[in-house]
Amino acid sequence: MSGYLDEFRTEWRAAASATIGLSCGLIMTSYVIGIMGPHLIDAFGWSRSELAGVQVIGLLCVLVFPFVGRLADIVGAKRAALFGIVSTPLVFFAFTLVDSIVGYAVVFALQVLLLTSTTPPIYCRVIVQHFTRARGLALAVAASGPPLVAAIGGPLLNNLAVAQGWKAAYFALTAFTAIAGLATYLLMPADPPRPPELRKQKARQDYGEILRTPSFWLLAVSVLLCNLPQSVTLTQLNLIIAEHGVTGRSASIMVSAFAMGMLVGRFVSGYALDKFPPRLVATIGFSISAFGLFGMGQPDVQSGWLVVSVLAVGLSFGAEADILAFLIYRAFGVRIYSTVHGMLAAIVGLAAALGAGSLSYVLHLTDSYRPFMLVMGAAVLVGGLMLLLLPRDTAQAQQGDAPHDGEAADPLPRPGG
Repeated sequence: MSGYLDEFRTEWRAAASATIGLSCGLIMTSYVIGIMGPHLIDAFGWSRSELAGVQVIGLLCVLVFPFVGRLADIVGAKRAALFGIVSTPLVFFAFTLVDSIVGYAVVFALQVLLLTSTTPPIYCRVIVQHFTRARGLALAVAASGPPLVAAIGGPLLNNLAVAQGWKAAYFALTAFTAIAGLATYLLMPADPPRPPELRKQKARQDYGEILRTPSFWLLAVSVLLCNLPQSVTLTQLNLIIAEHGVTGRSASIMVSAFAMGMLVGRFVSGYALDKFPPRLVATIGFSISAFGLFGMGQPDVQSGWLVVSVLAVGLSFGAEADILAFLIYRAFGVRIYSTVHGMLAAIVGLAAALGAGSLSYVLHLTDSYRPFMLVMGAAVLVGGLMLLLLPRDTAQAQQGDAPHDGEAADPLPRPGG
């Protein structure tokens, strides 16, 4: 174990910069919206439907992710991250100037467009470039940054908005992201130089290579199916639980179990990816939420089983972020890592939109979450089992890494070759 963790002593800057970077970027803004929304409604008299309608603009990230991922592969993660690092405090400052729902929508759109370069396609690249033995655990540490910052900073931000007003809260976010962004950039290791022969590789060749690789399509379909229920479950969990007659303190306990499951799932999966065949870890990690969704879809589930179901979904949702980042590296290595990650991140965003639309339709027809839970459980199970079809051999040997336990050491032939 000591040898395994020694990598954090030598590569701590990579882990720290990725963790801080993710914690003060676009992922963090989803928590900010939930905290600041009620204060903005009180200040301006906006309706909840107006504020929710603005958040649809978040789908712009589906269009931007592939370009941001490609940028990171061309200029390196540090240069690509700098754009988002500079933009983040400026965007939060712009929110202090908002005086209408239209102005809020414009700034929100800028936030989505500019801060996409503060997301996993950028910062996970930093991890996979510098970690070998503890890569999975390092990805888990980085992915845990945003929820931990939200858990600590969320109440502080809300209290500041209550005491000093919504503008003071946005000024605080401006200062926080400026300081954290500077720390991220100073800590982030320089990108290794690209060999001359790789600099000549054209986009047409790279995208052709990606699209000819069966692993990409397996990952794409699996990610689509497994993420259909994710954003819906995250935002509607209280209502789903309430449909089973669980409210008040009991509901709070279940929500806490979900959050704890996400955190535990993240670290367990990260460690397991470093020690066991990744495709098996991925299949289990992605599929376990199917059983939780099936449990929540039952008509007369007992409270004990409901807790287990909620915990299972939390464990799986927590595991998915580092599993996906790890599998992309295993299939494609570093050279086009962010290009692939950006494409798959766009699919995650598309899945969230499709899941939300599907839920709206199901609720219109049945006025119940249960049919949606059952259908989504089946979709997630299919998506998880598809990962068993990933090849045993990987691109890792092209990067000079040692194989994982139980995995073959021979690299894949060049995709499409």
